[in-house]
Amino acid sequence: MSNINPDPFTTRPEIEGTFGVVTSTHWIATAVGMGILERGGNAFDAGVATAFTLQVVEPHLNGPGGDVPIIVHDVKRARTEVICGQGPAPAGATIAHYRGEGLDMVPGTGLLAACVPGTFESWMLLLRDYGTLRLRDVLEPAIAYARDGYPLVERAAATIQTVEQLFRKHWTTSAAVYLPNNEVPKPGTLFTNPRLSETYARILKEAESAGADRVAQIERARKAWSHGFVAEAIGQFCRTQEVMDVSGAPHRGVLTADDMARWQPTIEAPLTYDYGRYTVCKPGVWSQGPVMLQQLALLKGFTLDGLDPAGPEFIHLQIECAKLAYADREKFYGDPKFSEIPIATLLSDAYNDERRKLISDQASLDFIPGSVEGFGAVVKLRRQEGHREAVGAMGAGEPTVGRFGEVRGDTVHFDIIDQAGNMISATPSGGWLQSSPVIPELGFCLGSRAQMFWLEENHPAALAPGKRPRTTLSPTMALRDGEPYLAWGSPGGDQQDQWITQFFLRHVHTKMNLQEAIDAPAWHSEHFPISFWPRTARPGVLVVEDRVPKATVDTLKDRGHIVETGPSWSEGRLTAASKIGKRRRAAANPRGMQGYAAGR
Repeated sequence: MSNINPDPFTTRPEIEGTFGVVTSTHWIATAVGMGILERGGNAFDAGVATAFTLQVVEPHLNGPGGDVPIIVHDVKRARTEVICGQGPAPAGATIAHYRGEGLDMVPGTGLLAACVPGTFESWMLLLRDYGTLRLRDVLEPAIAYARDGYPLVERAAATIQTVEQLFRKHWTTSAAVYLPNNEVPKPGTLFTNPRLSETYARILKEAESAGADRVAQIERARKAWSHGFVAEAIGQFCRTQEVMDVSGAPHRGVLTADDMARWQPTIEAPLTYDYGRYTVCKPGVWSQGPVMLQQLALLKGFTLDGLDPAGPEFIHLQIECAKLAYADREKFYGDPKFSEIPIATLLSDAYNDERRKLISDQASLDFIPGSVEGFGAVVKLRRQEGHREAVGAMGAGEPTVGRFGEVRGDTVHFDIIDQAGNMISATPSGGWLQSSPVIPELGFCLGSRAQMFWLEENHPAALAPGKRPRTTLSPTMALRDGEPYLAWGSPGGDQQDQWITQFFLRHVHTKMNLQEAIDAPAWHSEHFPISFWPRTARPGVLVVEDRVPKATVDTLKDRGHIVETGPSWSEGRLTAASKIGKRRRAAANPRGMQGYAAGR
C-alpha cells in the first residue's frame, strides 16, 4: 500500500484551519492581516490593516488616491453588503470641459483622469461600523513599512523603469520618491516612502487628539482626510499644476477639496444571481461585476459537468458567453443614480434564452450587444491591430496582461474569513505610481478611473459631475445552500470577471479545491473594448497560457478563435477563501512568484 499523497499536484497546499484565514496578493499584507486576527481583531479590522499595507508594498498596483469596492458578510447583521468606495467625477468634470481641452476621450494618466479618492473613507466606514479595533492598531503596520522599508518586488522596479523618463522629464515629484539616489531601484531594495508614512502618522495624531473613543478617533481621521490637510493638498495640486498626460499635452486637474468634502462611501445590497446551489454576489452596474452574472445566466443552459476544464468545449463555451456579456457591459452599464439600467432584464431567463441561441460551435468574430427597448447606447468599436505597447511608457490605463501574457501591474485583492464567520472580499486599485505625479506634501498620487467614462452625452457611462465611472473592480462572494461560503477575486482590469468566472466554474463543475482551481491553466478574450485608454478591441483574439494542451489550442483554432499563447503562469492573480462549518480554507495565486508579488 502506497503512502504517497494521491491528490493532484498544486503549487502550494490549500490552507485549512478553524481560527481564520487571510489571503492577498502580497505576503507582507497577508502577514499583517493574520496578525490582526491573532490580536483579537475581526475580519474587517484585518481587512483595513491589509489594505493600508498593500498601498505601501504594492505601489505600482494601488495607492491611497485610488478606489475600492468591498463585499462583506457580517455575522451580527446576518447579511451580505457592498461598500461602494468608488469616488465620483468632480464637479468640474463636464464633457464640455474635456472637449474644450481638445480631447475626444479622457486621458489614461494625469490629473484630468482623477475622481474623488475613495479608499480612505471606505476603510474608515468599514472600521467604524464593522470593526472593533482602534485606528492605531490597523494603521501602524503601513506607517512602519513606509518609514522603515520593505523589499521592492521585481515588477515594481520594472514599472518604475518603464516610466523613468516620464518621471525625469515631466513628473519630477514622482522621481523624488521612486528614483532614490537618482536611479531606478533594484529588485529587493529596501524601499521607503517617508512622506507617505508622515501623512498617515499625521492623520493618526489628529485622530487621537479627539480622545480615547475609537469612533471619535475615526471621525477625526476622516475630517483630516476629506476636510483637512489631505484634501487641501490635493485641491491645490490640481489647481496649480499643469501635468503631462498620455494625450501628449499638459493639463490641470478639476478635482477640488470641496469635491472630497462632499463625498462619502455608501452601503448597498449586492446584485445576485442563483446558479444551482450557489447565490453569487457582486457589486452593482456601476462596476463590471454583473458581467459574471450574465455569463452564468448564459452558461446555465449548457452542461458543464464532466467537461475537461482545460478542454476546447469548456473554454469555448465560457469565452463565447463572455463575449455576449461584455458586449452588454459596453452598451448598458453605468451609474444607476444617473440612468436606469435594465439589469433585471439582462439577467432574466427569457433574455438569456434568446442570447444563448447566438452561441454555436464556431467562434463569433462579431460584437453583438443585446437589445432592450428604450435602453443602451450605440457602441462604436475601435479596433486594435498588433501589440498594445504604445501607452506603456506613459503608464496609461490598467494594462495588466499584454498580447503575449506579460504582466505589467494593475490592482490588488484580498479575502479574509475570521473564526466567527465574518467575511470580506475587496479589490483596491488606482492611484498606482504610474497614474499621475506624486503630490509632494502627501507622498502619493491620484487615480485615473475617470478614463472609463465616455465623452458621449447619450451613453450610460457618459462623463458627468458626481457620477461614478464604470469600474472594472469586481470582488465576489457566494452563498451555498443559503449559507455564506466563498469569497474570491483577482486583479486584472477587463480580465477580472473572466478569471473569476473560470475559477468558479472549475470549483463548481469539476470539483477542484480552491488551490487547484487557481493553479489550473487560464485564458482571456480581447474581443471587446478595453475599459482603459485607448478603449480598443481585438475581435476574436483569445490568449491562453501555454499550459493549455496543444490539442485544445488546435481545436479552438479550428473553431475560428484567433489564439495567441502566453507564458505558463501569466493569467490572473486570484485569491480565494471559504468556510464550511468551523473549517476555514484559503488559496492564493502562484503566478508571478518570480517577482510580481505572488499571493500568500
